[in-house]
Amino acid sequence: MKLAYHGATSMRSSLETDVRVSEKAGFTALELWAAKVDTYLAHNSIDRLKKLFTDNDIEPTAINSIEFIGFRGKDYKKIQKRCLQLCQIAKEINCSTIVVVPSPTPRAKGGSVLELFFPWQKVVNEYVAVLRNLSDIAKPYNVNLAFEFVGFPWCSVRTPRGAFEIVKKVNRKNIGMNLDCCHFYIGGGDIREIDQLDTSKILTFHLNDLEDASKEALTDGLRVLPGLGVINLDEICKKVKQIGYDGVCAIELFREEYWRWEPQKLAKKAYTTAKKILEPHFNIE
Repeated sequence: MKLAYHGATSMRSSLETDVRVSEKAGFTALELWAAKVDTYLAHNSIDRLKKLFTDNDIEPTAINSIEFIGFRGKDYKKIQKRCLQLCQIAKEINCSTIVVVPSPTPRAKGGSVLELFFPWQKVVNEYVAVLRNLSDIAKPYNVNLAFEFVGFPWCSVRTPRGAFEIVKKVNRKNIGMNLDCCHFYIGGGDIREIDQLDTSKILTFHLNDLEDASKEALTDGLRVLPGLGVINLDEICKKVKQIGYDGVCAIELFREEYWRWEPQKLAKKAYTTAKKILEPHFNIE
């Protein structure tokens, strides 16, 4: 398994810092935070970005993310434009994957209680159409799109089962999904759902943990380093191994407390805690 650092873990650091601390901490890869890519390329060439990865022997495995891709109406053109832009960048830096995120569940007109019962089939139909369209944009650049379910109650796709149902119906070679431990826990995913997944369609795997709080209170800001929270990561990793996944695992945290840490200290701590969780199940590169 290839172990990747994640730009959201150290949100206040630059992309250049993320690359350098990743290599020194022991990581072989990095999942890039898209806004950091924008900032870097505003002042540097794409060739310099490629050299940054090469010089530090770090593989850019994914760009995270294009958010809220569904139910956008007239704004959907912005999603298409962003997808094209990131695909062009991904091709140049030999990055295989872009993560795409579903939108909040649409509200019924007037904001009535009916919004709680938005038909699942309408959700499926929307994302099948959107992902096929984005697939067409990404295909000429040999870029894959990883559809990431989000466990929070507001999201229109909350579980691996739901995301995989959509991915199967899209039926495109360059469309897969992301499996995130925190979102799996928050969304109430049944561990047996992982058995139903096609390993070839899991493009990215995010390892993280959460504070002990009611699920209603959980936010991305309550993420903690792997093994310091309440998620049964051993059970998830065991199941992921059983279905044959051995791809990239990125350590994605959004905790503001960690953003204040010295970047190298944070990267090293992320590496050591993640490796402790993963090593009983996977061979780490």
